[in-house]
Parts: sequence; structure tokens; C-alpha cells
Amino acid sequence: MAKKIQKTNAIRLVEQQKIAHDVLQYEVDPEHIDGLSVAAKIGHTVDEVFKTLVATAGAQKYFVFVIPVGAELNLKLAAKVVGEKKIDMLPVKELLGLTGYVRGGCSPIGMKKLFPTVIDESARQKPYIIVSAGKIGMQLQLSVDDLARVTNAQIAAITQ
Repeated sequence: MAKKIQKTNAIRLVEQQKIAHDVLQYEVDPEHIDGLSVAAKIGHTVDEVFKTLVATAGAQKYFVFVIPVGAELNLKLAAKVVGEKKIDMLPVKELLGLTGYVRGGCSPIGMKKLFPTVIDESARQKPYIIVSAGKIGMQLQLSVDDLARVTNAQIAAITQ
């Protein structure tokens, strides 16, 4: 019997907006919640699975970046794209309070507030991408256009 899917804010939001999606679940190993491990667990390549990073330019300025799990965010490129001189990664201890999500389960969809969001341009070459569904152990597969629409994101080069 299939395991019942516990709906997260991200799943509720895509369902409300009638966005085609698949929920992928995997066995949680607290030692391996990084994106590379998740990609292997769900049987997808590191180019299809994207991680959600939150950065700040200080003084209540927050930004969300969605990049392939095997890539690194280029802070200079990312800052330029969002019109800032400099950005820094948000400390992990501030993530839950700001977004409503924990490290390893942070979805770009359904955060407490809709922050300016940028999806790496490499996503354009894919028919779909996979992002966190808002809970460790769950991923959401959807089209890049749908993800951009639901998060009001722009698509730009932000990785090195």
C-alpha cells in the first residue's frame, strides 16, 4: 500500500494553483540530507535536482536562489542579478524562523513570505526540475515555467 503523502505548504500551493507535479518520497537518513544524496535516493541526476538557498543583503533584504545540487552559488553573480552590491548566505539558525522550513527541507514554494527568487539558467534546458517539497524526505517535480510562476522568479546565470 502506498504511503499517504503528508501535504506541506509547497504541495498545497501547487495544488491550489492546479500545477502539474509529482511528489517523490525517499527514506530519510539524518546523516545524508544533502542534495547529492537526495538525487541518488530518488534516482535522478544531480542536474535535475535543485537546492534552495537563502541569502541576505542585510536590513531585512532576503533572496532565494534555486540551483542544481551539484553546483555552487556565485555570490557576485547572484548579487548583481538581484541588484545588490554584496549578499551573504543566511545563517542556518535563521532559516526556520524566516522561511518556515528547515535545512534539507527548504522549498522555494510556500515560504512564510514570497522573497525575490532566482532560478539558475541551467534549469531552462530541462523539461522539469526537482526541488524540496518543504520537508526532509519529500521532493517536488514540476516544470521550470511553473516553478518560476508560482515563486514569481526570474531565471538567470547564478552558478559558477
